[in-house]
Amino acid sequence: MKAHQARFFKNVAKKSTFLCLILLVAISGPLQGQTEAEYTAPSWWFGAAAGANFNFYRGSTQQLDAAFKPLVTFHDGFGVGLYLSPTIEYYRPNSMWGMMFQFGYDSRQGTFTEAFSPCNCPADLSTSLSYLTIEPSLRFAPFKSSFYLYAGPRVALNLNQSYTYQLKANPAFSDQVDGPIIEGEFSEVNNIIISGQIGARYDIPLSSANKKTQFVLSPFISFQPYFGQNPRAIETWNITTLRAGATLKFGRGRKVSQPEEKIAKQEKAIVVPVAKVGFTVNAPKNIPQKRRVKETFPVLNYVFFDVGSTEIPKRYVSLNQSEVAGFKEEKVDLFTPKDLSGRSERQMIVYYNVLNILGDRMVKNPTTKVTLVGSSEKGPEDARMMAESVKTYLVSVFAIDAARIVTEGRDSPKITSNNTDGATRLVLLREDNRRVSIQSSSPKLMMEFQSGPDAQPAEATAVQQAPVESYVTFNNDGAKKAFTSWSLKIKDDKGQVKTFGPFTEDVAVIPGKDIMGSTPEGTYQVQMIGRTKDNKTVEKEAEVKMVLWTPSETAVAMRFSVPFAFNESSTTPMYVKYLREVVAPKVPKNGKIVIHGYADMIGDAGHNKSLSQARANDVKGILETALSKAGRSDASFEVHGVGEDPELSQFGNKYAEERFYNRSVVIDLLP
Repeated sequence: MKAHQARFFKNVAKKSTFLCLILLVAISGPLQGQTEAEYTAPSWWFGAAAGANFNFYRGSTQQLDAAFKPLVTFHDGFGVGLYLSPTIEYYRPNSMWGMMFQFGYDSRQGTFTEAFSPCNCPADLSTSLSYLTIEPSLRFAPFKSSFYLYAGPRVALNLNQSYTYQLKANPAFSDQVDGPIIEGEFSEVNNIIISGQIGARYDIPLSSANKKTQFVLSPFISFQPYFGQNPRAIETWNITTLRAGATLKFGRGRKVSQPEEKIAKQEKAIVVPVAKVGFTVNAPKNIPQKRRVKETFPVLNYVFFDVGSTEIPKRYVSLNQSEVAGFKEEKVDLFTPKDLSGRSERQMIVYYNVLNILGDRMVKNPTTKVTLVGSSEKGPEDARMMAESVKTYLVSVFAIDAARIVTEGRDSPKITSNNTDGATRLVLLREDNRRVSIQSSSPKLMMEFQSGPDAQPAEATAVQQAPVESYVTFNNDGAKKAFTSWSLKIKDDKGQVKTFGPFTEDVAVIPGKDIMGSTPEGTYQVQMIGRTKDNKTVEKEAEVKMVLWTPSETAVAMRFSVPFAFNESSTTPMYVKYLREVVAPKVPKNGKIVIHGYADMIGDAGHNKSLSQARANDVKGILETALSKAGRSDASFEVHGVGEDPELSQFGNKYAEERFYNRSVVIDLLP
């Protein structure tokens, strides 16, 4: 029953989030002002916010107060609490920046997942935990529009710390009765909690700009992660909260008084930036090529662990003893996780079988040995337990002699991911460093398991994905200065319309497949719609013929990947040798070498763009030198620095292993 309730409330949280987003997008249009404003928009706003806190409990608690410790430990839980708060906002009209301040009642109540005592008796624990919260925030409207983001600290003063506990009868014995309901207050409660939040709002006008006093309804959604949200000074219980609701606020504007001459000048002012906007479309007339790609890529010698857990994450493929005999390294796609992301699926299939590949190779090479080095922010003992989890899997499933596996624990790995841009990415870096490294001096195991010259990369053959150079480019020169944002409406010859945007830069790049779907070619009407800084609309049109890039099975290309260390642009000595001795000799005569450099999303986007370009250029230089020494000058190069762009990256950024693979250079050898 408790699990059913938890699923119900989680579904409510998801649906509420979705409805808020729909409300932000759909309801705003018809409520915008229909006539010229007689009053300015207010700078100061006052009102009240109301919403629901969807509270997710993680961690454990057992010592309820100084005198009472039940026989069971409670892990995880869920609850919905009320949020009520007065609110004050300040931002100047047509400004991106502003300030917010809220203080009010903040309930973090919830019910823990039902636990079972040694007598198999179910135990329930719930709490009415609540706070007086103070939340100052910085307000940022990226398009100077009604949509804005906010973020800031949260200071919470404890109001209620009560709990309700009951040990129920063992359901197997009908003559037993439930224990008494015990109510009390948690001990060791932190009276002050300092954490943070980030959220988004959309202002929907409820009154005309012809009114001096103006009212606005602002649906909002905010996320308050568990950092700093430990209710108690003991144990590990923490709370993550998703808040959804709305704010009703009002403000007073100033009378607009403009002479006709000034109005005329303002009307003429928009002509200047609009005249400087040049809109063109570049759709490469690429001939549909049929190409299959043989991909060779390194397998990371790391197993990444979730924060707070020493168990191997479920995303790694686990076999049972009966499946070991049928496991073949070259057919790892038979043992594929069910929740892989589309962009990284081909390579991650192999990586998530890393322990099975290791176990299979250790069985085939019975004299090899490995050292499992765990690293944890909680200390060497926690790190050693992570390493022991990997060892237990290899010993119990693949029957590896335990004496062949040594485990160690460290505070941090020998090669760490260091933060170069302050504390904003501290959590992601902590996830990167929470791992077990697999080390071995045996050359028969796997690439990167040893530092010698014998590289054994994994290989996979797959249909090539559309390359970046085949994407459709929309050049809107001058748009960044003239517009707050612009969007595209693209209509095919059947009258079907697709909308893309909003964009804020001068150039937008869209994969042809997103526009055309499965249509091989066609003529499209493209409409660019720009919004000027004084809320005027500018439209430009273009007609373009597009040809869909399609893969085929006639030609075989080769793809190689070279990983880089965090924030490094120089290839490691091991991969310099790999590029010279393995990749360069395979460049086809008169072939083309296409190199794409990538970066993860940690750090500034501009820095990551430059970093990815530097990585790609470094690889190009190594291959050029190797070909020159072989007396070859027939190959041509094409180099791209993609940066962290999520639309172009091969991997996601959700897990540490995906971020590690994003720190790489991909080399395509095209016939």
